[in-house]
Amino acid sequence: MRGMPAPLASLGGMSSLEFAFTAEGLVKRYGSTTALAGIDLAARPGMVLGVLGPNGAGKTTAVRILATLLRPDAGTATVAGYDVLKDPGKVRRVIGLTGQYASVDEDLTGTQNLVLIGELLDMSRRDARARSVELLAWFDLTEAANRPAKTYSGGMRRRLDLAASLVGRPDVIYLDEPTTGLDPAKREDMWGVVRSLVAEGSTVLLTTQYLEEADALADEISVIDHGKVIAHGTPAQLKSLAGAQTVVVRPTDPARLGDTMDILRAVSGAEPESPMRGVLTVPVEGDMAFTAVVRRLDEAGIGVVELALRLPSLDEVFFTLTGHKQTELEMAA
Repeated sequence: MRGMPAPLASLGGMSSLEFAFTAEGLVKRYGSTTALAGIDLAARPGMVLGVLGPNGAGKTTAVRILATLLRPDAGTATVAGYDVLKDPGKVRRVIGLTGQYASVDEDLTGTQNLVLIGELLDMSRRDARARSVELLAWFDLTEAANRPAKTYSGGMRRRLDLAASLVGRPDVIYLDEPTTGLDPAKREDMWGVVRSLVAEGSTVLLTTQYLEEADALADEISVIDHGKVIAHGTPAQLKSLAGAQTVVVRPTDPARLGDTMDILRAVSGAEPESPMRGVLTVPVEGDMAFTAVVRRLDEAGIGVVELALRLPSLDEVFFTLTGHKQTELEMAA
């Protein structure tokens, strides 16, 4: 796994009761196609586990098994200590699920959708209505509460679908590409919801096609390709797989670009690149190289309007691991 620890191994000697959920050696086949080839996933309570992978990698299949919607051909899975095969009813009591497509009843109003789910969860009608009011306000749907869901925009339906998954205040929430189809502003709003859920103690499994989303939200990330976990770690750990850090410099005076290039070349031993006008970048090994660049720029009297040391992006990590660029990933979605 590219030198990274497996999800279960990385969490030490904890028992399944100490995990919010676990999946060990999950295998799922559809005829001659192997959707899952023995994956491991695990998350501690109160964290966000991001699951990345190209379309068809097995992300949704894993979510459906953990949600008791599919039976694995091999392997085991637990949620809140309950086995998904032996205790599916108990598992369903502690989870919430938002799939890739909205699953609300389009002929019911927003309120009716949420109240119905509350009553199916054995809530009293009064409690279900109170919870629906709370969730509709949280997702900025109060004004549309009494309109049929079929009159909602795609983004509104998506938010209602997520609200529906939260009616029972689940301990574990599966979000399978929850922001697909949302505009950037609504996507940011959804990120705020995820952070609020975790702050309140929920554990989130987030599959996403947006690498910046995983970077912004996930405490740990598992990368899946061809039904296998090929890397696991924190965003920072995964970024280290893509190679060296990069120094970025934009000198105040464009006439000093050549002098700046000489300094970067001398410190790094590599040839600087200019990805855009007036900006130079060069890969470096370790933080001390950045310190040396700063010192030499100062000694040379070169002012800068931009100076940074950055890790590789998750996009670069993903390409390193799978050979897929983010643009290819999104086109496949």
